[in-house]
Amino acid sequence: MAISKRFFLHGALAAGLALVAGAGPGVAGDCTGYVVGVRPITQYNHATGAGFLAVRSGPGTNYAQHGELYLGDEISVWERQGSWYYVYCMSGRCETPLWGQPSPQGWVYGKYLSIGGVCP
Repeated sequence: MAISKRFFLHGALAAGLALVAGAGPGVAGDCTGYVVGVRPITQYNHATGAGFLAVRSGPGTNYAQHGELYLGDEISVWERQGSWYYVYCMSGRCETPLWGQPSPQGWVYGKYLSIGGVCP
């Protein structure tokens, strides 16, 4: 009886996940991508803004920078406002940045992202 109950619960869980996965528009985080178009880390200079993509507290250059992403870092996208995207560092150098907190999340300019999936 325990085995059949376990298979029933597993099947119900799988069916529920399938429904969520196939349900219309994606949810935040279904859109992922990579940082592109910035200079490589070998050319890093925080003072001049080279070798990183600034992570900001809001969607614009007038907002404070509180983190950095680097060429090739993998990100997930959670929101969009015009050309600005709210992202979260998933993997890459951003997990151990040269400046700021590890695995930053915040707003970045979309010109420096290559993204795909179901995006906001």
